[in-house]
Amino acid sequence: MFPLEQTVLPSAMVPLHIFEERYRALARFLAALDEPEFGITMIERGREVGGDDLRTNVGVVARVVQAEEFPDGRWGMIAMATRRIRVERWSADDPYPKALVEDWPDSDTDIAPEALSQLTSALERILAATRLLAPNRKINEPAVNFDDPTYGAWQLVVSAQLGALDNQRLLREPGWHKRAELALELFDQRAEVLEALVG
Repeated sequence: MFPLEQTVLPSAMVPLHIFEERYRALARFLAALDEPEFGITMIERGREVGGDDLRTNVGVVARVVQAEEFPDGRWGMIAMATRRIRVERWSADDPYPKALVEDWPDSDTDIAPEALSQLTSALERILAATRLLAPNRKINEPAVNFDDPTYGAWQLVVSAQLGALDNQRLLREPGWHKRAELALELFDQRAEVLEALVG
């Protein structure tokens, strides 16, 4: 497990700079696997460095897509979050965090086309306001794959760049029926805040 001070959602790319010895050990363990995967949960209280933190019991599985060990023993790693998990029990951090987890599939995966359309429009409002606030910052249009509507919906949520606690609320929703409603509410709130800053 790799607890972070952020909520990682399915479809998100996760760049990691690994320098603590316990996570170097985890990186070496993962590098020896044919299909390296690890769990990520959000740290509710505490810090990533040093341990002694309080972790959430809902997170994601991340698949390593690129990893490199540097001469000084640090690692650079890029992983992609693929699916949700629930933590049944945390084990001792020996040498790195470990937990017994179970996959947590959505209770429903039906996303109405109009819900996707509403989320897309709300995301466009967010991006438009962001461009006005930071005209010199390059903001790429998100590449969303709606061949898989549930995956595409997660991509929209990731692109909205909501806060960690809002993302955690979305991750904890059992399925997309309620999650889409909550996501639209959070998108609209973020758009309104950004548009108010634009003036």
